[in-house]
Amino acid sequence: MIYRDFKDLKLSALGMGAMRLPVIDGDDARIDEAAAVEMTDYAMRHGVNYYDTAWGYHSGNSEIVMGRALAKYPRESFYLASKFPGYDLANMEKVEEIFEEQLKKCGVNYFDFYLFHNVCEMNINEYLDDAKYGVYSYLMRQREKGRIRHLGFSAHGSREVMTRFLDAYGADMEFGQLQLNWLDWSFQKAKEKAELLNERAIPIWVMEPLRGGKLAALSDADSAKLRALRPKESAAGWAFRFLQSIPGVAVILSGASNYEQMKENVRIFESDEPLNESEMNALFEIAEGMVSRSALPCTACRYCVSHCPQRLDIPMLLELYNEHCFTGGGFLAPMALMAVPDDKKPSACVGCRGCEAVCPQQIKISAALADFAAKLAG
Repeated sequence: MIYRDFKDLKLSALGMGAMRLPVIDGDDARIDEAAAVEMTDYAMRHGVNYYDTAWGYHSGNSEIVMGRALAKYPRESFYLASKFPGYDLANMEKVEEIFEEQLKKCGVNYFDFYLFHNVCEMNINEYLDDAKYGVYSYLMRQREKGRIRHLGFSAHGSREVMTRFLDAYGADMEFGQLQLNWLDWSFQKAKEKAELLNERAIPIWVMEPLRGGKLAALSDADSAKLRALRPKESAAGWAFRFLQSIPGVAVILSGASNYEQMKENVRIFESDEPLNESEMNALFEIAEGMVSRSALPCTACRYCVSHCPQRLDIPMLLELYNEHCFTGGGFLAPMALMAVPDDKKPSACVGCRGCEAVCPQQIKISAALADFAAKLAG
């Protein structure tokens, strides 16, 4: 197992994420605990010492199962991370209640790592309003008491949102967790976010290294391109080697869903084999092809905005539309739109097509926004 230095700790470069544990009959709330324990035991035997769970994973059951799976091991032999669920604004006034319950669910007296969960457009104002909600103050007090050993944050928001958060709390953030992979390097502007953390000397934790498994199941044509460069490397291996090549990355969280995936992940992290420039470029070319097959070619020239009677931020809406279509739904676009007033959402488009008359890419914008509104409503 590869290890990375973090302060006075040696952290396994591979961390076990507990958002996609094996389940029974396809029911996300019913974790197959025996299978999850088997995976945890394998990880522990092979040097994985970082375990990541959260309040909302598996309908609240992930913390319970991971706590029980790790309970047989000496507390100092593993590092446990959980998060404050600020993705739900109803939780903002419950930080103490939730934190105490999380400790009980996990069966521990402290968290080695604890995060502000999912800093994004919809909750940045609440996270920053410490006078009203006190999330930051409470978590800082827990760190002072040793009930949180290291405090950080995860983010799905834009670089601008992350900058606001770090301008306020950055001096106290010991690590930042990003959705980072070779597809999202450009598509979700992950490169900009990684650069922001590097600029501020904040170590990077990685979530979604395989983008929910999508990057481990490439087309035959794309797989052949990669095999020509590294004949023995799996698709998952390429994803992890990419992350081994990114400056500042310390811990890479992989949410293995079965025992075989866990074994494969551990095998890959027996060695550190970063990609060279030509190999990186090969991944980026494949990423561009994957995205272009479903994404509208908006270049954010903003000619459309001046011709929209509703003054919609059309480039922003099309960027979210592309994400929503490529992913096949998901939470990112709806979450970002929660911060957008109703009169600026896709449903506010009146279909006048004034924007289309000036679009250099000849995108059928009104049809796209209508489809986006229908997808969100459905």
